[in-house]
Amino acid sequence: MASDQIRQMVNFILQEAHEKANEIRVKTEHDFNLEKQTLVHEAKLNIQEEFAKKEKDREIQERIQRSAEIGECRVKKIKVRDDLLQTLISEAGSKCAMIARGPNYAHLLQKLIVQGLVKIEENEVTIFTREEDVSVVKQILPEAIEEYVSIMERESGIKLTPEVTVSEDSTKFLGESTHGGVTLKAYDGKIVCDNTMTARLNLVYEELLPSIRAILFPSDD
Repeated sequence: MASDQIRQMVNFILQEAHEKANEIRVKTEHDFNLEKQTLVHEAKLNIQEEFAKKEKDREIQERIQRSAEIGECRVKKIKVRDDLLQTLISEAGSKCAMIARGPNYAHLLQKLIVQGLVKIEENEVTIFTREEDVSVVKQILPEAIEEYVSIMERESGIKLTPEVTVSEDSTKFLGESTHGGVTLKAYDGKIVCDNTMTARLNLVYEELLPSIRAILFPSDD
């Protein structure tokens, strides 16, 4: 009888042990699966974040590269246009040099001197010119002064007696890059009127630059 009771107790304990072991196994498997799902989910999120970051970095690099290429093209475009405009003004300068060798150059010099005198509006003026133009300027100077005096008398009613001289200082002759024309100075060079062919050309060029650009580069409109 006692042995039967002991056997029943042993069987009961074994049954309890099996059930407890099974319960622990089921819970362990459940926890493992849950942890595995969590790890897999976190891994997926990490991969997605890493992919999104790399994609964003790639897009940023593409934008940077595209911006750099656009900037490079713009710089090249500007350089080509500037070179074209410089060629244009250089060719215009060459034509000015041709005018300085033409038959009407003396008359042009006279008008440039008169205009310079009107602009400066001083009684004592020195004219500077190229070495090759000194004789021509000295020749037409009396007529230029007479024309200037006539203009000022007509405009103001006052008859001026300006003292205008031509500089023959070899260190102060105008360079060939001026393409001719004159520079007038007063008050020891403090007042200057640059009426050289190059100065006139640059003035016209600046005034007409918008129109020139519109003609040469109409696609910008």
